[in-house]
Amino acid sequence: MDRRSFIKNAGLGGTAVAASALAAPAIAQGKKKLTMVTTWPRGAAGVWDSVMRVVDSVNAISDGTLEIEPKAAGELVGAFEVFDAVSSGQADMYHGADYYFINQHPAFALFTAIPFGLTAPEMMAWYYNQGGMGLHHELGEMFNLKSFIAGNTGGQGGGWYRNPIKSAEDYKGLKFRMPGLGGQVVGKLGASVQNIPGGEIYQALSSGALDATEWIGPWSDEKLGLQEVAKYYYPAGFHEPGAALSVATNLGVWNDLTPQQQKAIEIASLEAHQYTYGLYIGNNGPALARLKAAGVQVGAFTDDVWDAFGAGTKEVLGEYMGDEVFKKIFDSCYAGMSSASQWMSVSDSTYTAQRARVFNI
Repeated sequence: MDRRSFIKNAGLGGTAVAASALAAPAIAQGKKKLTMVTTWPRGAAGVWDSVMRVVDSVNAISDGTLEIEPKAAGELVGAFEVFDAVSSGQADMYHGADYYFINQHPAFALFTAIPFGLTAPEMMAWYYNQGGMGLHHELGEMFNLKSFIAGNTGGQGGGWYRNPIKSAEDYKGLKFRMPGLGGQVVGKLGASVQNIPGGEIYQALSSGALDATEWIGPWSDEKLGLQEVAKYYYPAGFHEPGAALSVATNLGVWNDLTPQQQKAIEIASLEAHQYTYGLYIGNNGPALARLKAAGVQVGAFTDDVWDAFGAGTKEVLGEYMGDEVFKKIFDSCYAGMSSASQWMSVSDSTYTAQRARVFNI
């Protein structure tokens, strides 16, 4: 699929937001101001920190010649409308999770997370050193975008549930919020899968519109208040072992930037990726301890549930292998994962297990 055929077939520009409602790049006295639409609620722990890290760093690195104005989900466009808004030129850039846009192309999931996929360190190795970034650029340019990963949540939790999950059968009929290919996997298990923006999760779970949900991890989830409306939490999930966030700039806007301004976005995105990962790893442990102290029941999925996740994942991934673009990126991703895990499985994993045994940490 090339960019022109995509735009023709998808009818970009037909979103609910009129082009006039969004700011075109403003140029004054040699300075440019870009509008960044996002998939996140304003102030949401972790993900909004990532937005502001990019915004502040771009301003600093560009020496004030490039200013970005961030907009939360719903302030200019809805959370799931940011891709079309930027691709069509109605907005300048977005910050979000690219797996929200698998309807545009399923390969976008590979630049956030796929079930049983890359951990955060494996993502970093593949993206920055094994060709992942170039593939992200190739995919984005098909849709008039220049894309970079710009945040990582680390491994995400398996979700919040009103009732405990005792077997894979418990997913049948479960009204469950899970985006991306992970959502398609639990759909194979019989769940009624819903994909709603983060800002709507609490109300949906509180009202009974959802029986269960995943969001990110203990820190973000605690800030969202999910412990108030569901008491069963599973810290280890199959669906997002190292979820990356992304910044994408309209390709025409990108090409109009100076090389210094382009480099500012690239470096700010890379730095935000590391910064955000540090935030989550540093905050999730203490948050989980607080949740336990508040009475949240923390559990672990049984092997038969993990086996069902695995079988569903193989089925879902198999359905996309006929797409040449998806398969090309998937093969590169999994080659990178295999390369990294060959070392990490005998080094990092062994070390942390022995550290826990010797020092109880």
